[in-house]
Amino acid sequence: PAARKHTEPERHARTMSALFDFKSFLVTLLLFICTCTYVKMKAPRLVDPYRTGLRGMFWKAARIGERLSPWVAASCLIMAFYTLFGA
Repeated sequence: PAARKHTEPERHARTMSALFDFKSFLVTLLLFICTCTYVKMKAPRLVDPYRTGLRGMFWKAARIGERLSPWVAASCLIMAFYTLFGA
């Protein structure tokens, strides 16, 4: 069989970053929130609310995970089913 040549959009679609593909961005965001919440529960001194920059962003993500945990959990389940069985 002849080798199939990839068109330009197909080539870019295979090499997209998680930040440019919306589904991958949502998965990355949910994993980040869940990870920060878990780390805050296991080692609270690593996630300090008085930090700025990257460590402050960890605290904000952990706070979102704590306060919106039913919604975050539902979003994780929906994304899991979509990833496994969706398009």
